[in-house]
Amino acid sequence: MPETIVVAMSGGVDSSVAALLLVEAGHRVIGVTLRLYDQCGSNAKSCCALEDALAARKVASALGIEHRIVEHQEAFERLVVAPFAKAYLGGETPNPCILCNERVKFGTLWDYASGIGAAFIATGHYARLVAKGTEKLIFRGADAGKDQSYALFSLNAEQRRRTLFPVGHLMKAEVRELARRAGLPTAEKPESQDICFAGPDGYASFLEARGLKGKPGLIRHVDGRILGSHDGLHRFTTGQRRGLRIAASEPLYVVDIGADTGTLTVGPKSSTGDGICLARDWIWHLEPGEKPPEEALVQVRYHQRAAPARLHVEGASSVVIEWKGAPRTATPGQAAVAYEGDRLLGGGWIKKR
Repeated sequence: MPETIVVAMSGGVDSSVAALLLVEAGHRVIGVTLRLYDQCGSNAKSCCALEDALAARKVASALGIEHRIVEHQEAFERLVVAPFAKAYLGGETPNPCILCNERVKFGTLWDYASGIGAAFIATGHYARLVAKGTEKLIFRGADAGKDQSYALFSLNAEQRRRTLFPVGHLMKAEVRELARRAGLPTAEKPESQDICFAGPDGYASFLEARGLKGKPGLIRHVDGRILGSHDGLHRFTTGQRRGLRIAASEPLYVVDIGADTGTLTVGPKSSTGDGICLARDWIWHLEPGEKPPEEALVQVRYHQRAAPARLHVEGASSVVIEWKGAPRTATPGQAAVAYEGDRLLGGGWIKKR
């Protein structure tokens, strides 16, 4: 008897081909499109605009599968948007896509899928799941330019066991070609942006529209000089160069965001790197009996090359990362994800530089 699999269909080509491959493999596939944020405008190229839901429905019709639109706005606001706003106002630069993966796409969506008798959920993520004994481990997608494993570090063992990534072994060009051959209406659809709710005006405008604003204060150079003032810390992120609105003889970057004092510390590029940082809420992706590694390649930004580092485990869920080479800019609120080659070993949230 074929298994029932729920495919999270965003209306893009990747999730469309994920559904196609599962149908061709003989499974009973149900396409589900999550309505996450009601204010997503269609001109924002977001993953939850109305035309995306309609595109997903057209693909489902072409594949001969059932399609459902599920209202998930309350869960998305509570589990993703509200924590994002709180963290940003606290001087961090959170990654809401990772929270959405963990808490919504592989969390509350699974609750829905389980309730209708599905054995797995599947998405169009470019990552690979490889069975190792009783575990399923995440590896980078075959297409290095599209790899999305970094944003999946927070999936726990149970979430990984009930998940499928049907396109993870393919190149993007191959995915589009499969869509063309199958006559899917999303074959030539452009890429969508990652952050669906911020809109084209960015995070600062999004927060201000909700009546939220970071503390104003001074702009201080790392050498102690006062260079000016700003009207809200919510407009800045660690490592930022543009938008500082101060005159200087050299390029300056944001070095530290003082959420308590309102002070924005800036300095030359050399002052943004960190030799060491702390990551908390760390989740290991290990085989049964395998010990956490002492060294790994660590990635601290979504589109960044991983660099060699030593890992010092502190307690049950904290890891101190010590770079072996040139210091990296570690931004509080972002994720630090450890790899061994293409294999994801674990990751956590950067808390201190």
